[in-house]
Amino acid sequence: MTDQRRAAVVAEARTWLKTPYHHMGRVKGAGADCLTLLAEVYERAGVLPHIELPYYPPDWHLHRGEERYADGLLAYAREIDPPPQPADIALWRYGRCFAHAAIVVLWPRIVHAQADARLVCWGDATQGSLACRAVRFFDPF
Repeated sequence: MTDQRRAAVVAEARTWLKTPYHHMGRVKGAGADCLTLLAEVYERAGVLPHIELPYYPPDWHLHRGEERYADGLLAYAREIDPPPQPADIALWRYGRCFAHAAIVVLWPRIVHAQADARLVCWGDATQGSLACRAVRFFDPF
């Protein structure tokens, strides 16, 4: 059962590819950020209920050290040791805290809403700016 649910998450994440990056957007094809992408994909795949997200400034992670993202994930997923499985969540340190997440397709291959690329795209966690950052993993199943 979990394998089917994991496959459903990965399949749904792929349908969000090329969605423009938009802070707090939640509309496939129109806009999403890394947090709203997770909320929508896991809801549409039937893994999590609808999650109402409170407002968060786009640069909150640069000014505060509190682990808002990681603490929020712990309400819906448990932290796990690597290596992550398909449909697990990877969470990287950006700024002063862990503040960028992606859906694992097949580690280190990910789908994420990448602000610099300005869209939801494929990524490789061993390349570019992700390779040098601390990362944590979460299992929502």
